[in-house]
Order: sequence, then C-alpha cells, then structure tokens
Amino acid sequence: MPFNPKFTITPKINKALVEIERVRGFLDAVKLKDDWLADMQKEALILESHHSTHIEGTALSLEQAQSILEGKKLKGINRDDEKELLNYKKAMDFIAKYIGKDDPIAEGIIRELHKITVKGVRGEKADPGNYRKIQNYVANSLTREIIYTPPGPLEVPHLMREFVDWINRVEDMSPVLTAGIAQFQFVHIHPFIDGNGRTARLLSTLILYKTGYDFKRLFSISEYYDKDRPGYYKAIQTVRNNNMDMTVWLEYFVTGLRSQMEEIQEKGKKIIISEKIVNALSGYNLNTRQVKIIRYLAINDRIDNEQCQSLCNSIKRTATRDLTGLVEKSLLVKHGEKKGTYYLLSPEISEKIRDIKGHA
Repeated sequence: MPFNPKFTITPKINKALVEIERVRGFLDAVKLKDDWLADMQKEALILESHHSTHIEGTALSLEQAQSILEGKKLKGINRDDEKELLNYKKAMDFIAKYIGKDDPIAEGIIRELHKITVKGVRGEKADPGNYRKIQNYVANSLTREIIYTPPGPLEVPHLMREFVDWINRVEDMSPVLTAGIAQFQFVHIHPFIDGNGRTARLLSTLILYKTGYDFKRLFSISEYYDKDRPGYYKAIQTVRNNNMDMTVWLEYFVTGLRSQMEEIQEKGKKIIISEKIVNALSGYNLNTRQVKIIRYLAINDRIDNEQCQSLCNSIKRTATRDLTGLVEKSLLVKHGEKKGTYYLLSPEISEKIRDIKGHA
C-alpha cells in the first residue's frame, strides 16, 4: 500500500507557513556581504552539528563543539562524541551540494547520508549505509525508556521504497510540509540500527535545500528540538497516539522552523544596521579584524579574547593587540581581569548605535 500521510492544515500550520514564506522573501531580497554571510553560515553549521548530535546523547558543550569544528584539539573529551560531531558536519557539507538541484532523492543518497553520519563511531555497530537486519527499539535519550518498537527488518526495504517514491512524486504541497512529513516517517520506519534521528533531520534539511528553501543555509533545524526535547518527543509520539495523524507533529515542526526564521530575520536586520555603524566609524582607520569585532558587538553584548580569536581566525597576541587598539581609540571599554577579561562597546559608540538604530 503506497505511503499516504494523514494530516490537516490547521490555522496554526497555515500561519507558520505564511511567516516562513515572508522571511524567505526577506532573505531573497536582502543584500548581505559575502563575509557576513559566510560567518552566519558557519555559525548555523556549528549550531546544527552540535544540537543534532547532542539530542542523541553526545556530552559536548556548544563551546567545545565550536572549537572542534574549527580544527582545535581538545583534551578530556569522548572521542566518539567528537567523531559524531565531525561526521555530522561532513553530512551537512554533503547535502549542501544538492541546493537547488532537481534530480530525485534516491535511496542511495539516504544510505550515503547515514554512512557519513555513523562511520567510524562507536565500533561501527550501526552498519553504515545498510538497512538493519535485526529488530531495534526507540528509547528516550534522557530516560532510556523504550517508547516505540519500529517495523520488523523484513518490512524496511519496501517501506523505504514507498516512502522515497512519495517524496519524489508529491505535488501541490509546501516543501516545508514535505520536509516535516519526511522527518517523521523516516524516524517511524527507523531503517538503520542507529543514527536514525540524525539521518532524519539531515533528510528533512536536504528536502528544504533541494526545493529552494535553503534560507541561505542560515538555520538550524535541530536547535529548537534540542532546547525542547520533551516537547520534541511528545510531538513525535502524538502521531502514533492519534492513529498516525501527523497534524500535531507538523504544527510542532513548522513552529520550530518559524522560530528559526524569526531569529534569522532579526539577525539580518541587525547586520544591516551594523554595516551602517561600520560606515559611520570609517574615520577611525580600523583594520579588517577590528571591523569584524565592531560588527560582532553591534549584534552581541560582549566579546572576549578567545571569541575574538575565533571570529578573526587569529592568535591570542593578535587578538589582544586588536582589542587594545579599539580601547585606545575609545571604541571599546575593557572589563574584568586576566581570564575574566571581556570588552563592551564604549558609551559613546553605544549612543551612536542607538541613534543609527533609531533612524533605521
């Protein structure tokens, strides 16, 4: 029997879709400088890689994840956690190649996504890229309670064929809903021994990327879920509790994506203002790294030396020199001592920024 998802487009879903389309239009129209766009894409990639693997139980902090993805070697961390994070980043790079492409999503692409995601992790017990041949179970990653028993292994091949066929033939449906349905259905089939949650979120992102909903790769579909794991699990379980009606899950999915879109739009507006701020400070003869620091502080509250190094891809000595130079120009104020040192915009510059924002 062909896969035919059951759901109702409620006012809540419709409102979220309208908001998502509005932000999509904003992103298509706004002109962001290449370096800004690259920095924001890097941040979104770090967030997605961290939060998607964190949902599945990795113990890395966001700061540790950022350091690892920037190529730094950390001591005292679980190497499997590190490998899972790096694998997920590779999988995100893999699906980025499909942005705007019309060719269908083949099962081979999904298998490859899984292979990239779990390869070399925890003894490769997940059998990378191959459908499971044994029964598996879904447990709450927080409580370890078994909450769902997926279809038997003999059912997996034909369920996946029907599911992928649906993805490629569905028409007259928002790609956002297609992505949401695909994420649930993949988790429901649970075709692999392990790595299904990560692969499901990657597949959902792939569908968005391929259909013109990549949102300039500035969003993290997993951040919302990781910060609301009980709600995430509950929304998935409601489908099974409601005779496989996906309405409540789709309400949750589009609400999460809309939340991400609102954050992106707000950040985009701040970036536009920050460019005006940098232009207003053109007479201070700032180097390119110092310009980045001012841009950063136009959006964020504070910066420290380590954040400055990461932002500007510089060493500690260079970051110290840049920050000290900005203090000497009365653009920043230094607070704290030694490892607790951080920098804020000076009152004069903060006032100038408020004036610019007031006229934006």
